[in-house]
Amino acid sequence: MPQHLTHIFTQIADGLADRGYADVAQFLQPEEASAILQTDEFVNHKLHFRKAGVGKTDNRIHENIRGDYIQWIDPVTAPAAEQVYLTRLRDLLSFLNQNLFLSLKDIEIHRTVYPAGARYERHVDQFRQDDHRKLSIICYLNADWKESEGGQLVLYLGKESLSILPHLGRLICFRSDLLEHEVLPSTRERYSLTGWAVDQLPELR
Repeated sequence: MPQHLTHIFTQIADGLADRGYADVAQFLQPEEASAILQTDEFVNHKLHFRKAGVGKTDNRIHENIRGDYIQWIDPVTAPAAEQVYLTRLRDLLSFLNQNLFLSLKDIEIHRTVYPAGARYERHVDQFRQDDHRKLSIICYLNADWKESEGGQLVLYLGKESLSILPHLGRLICFRSDLLEHEVLPSTRERYSLTGWAVDQLPELR
């Protein structure tokens, strides 16, 4: 494994062990993140994506709670630019399993677009009736993002909170069962790859 990836993976493992979350600036290099944003899926996202729902069983649309549009990624047919990201995530899971003694088996990822003004209210990612999501993983695809444009991810850490801007290539990883979080409205479209590390293989889910 390249030394810079070992350093990034170690940062993520240390953050999860110490605080329950990790924040790394360039999990994807700018050219890697930009290549994903230039795929047909993102360029023509209005044709491909659907409105995201809330909950696992009924998955109802509640625009006042959640305003993003998504498309699940098929790891077999994903474009080459996304395969780079998926491969890196699988390597990260192996590293975390070895170093944090986890039992992560797979990843589930969707492409995400938040239109200007859309938000996602404070919530926890792990479903009440399904505890297989162990880690939430978000990689941002937004070039030249300014703080004045909003769109922060807010992690709630007990009595404190942490606001994270969606910069290009930045990866946030945190405990799906532990950390409440929300997405604040932005003044421009906001792109990411959003997913979870799970402890169950696809054929069993």
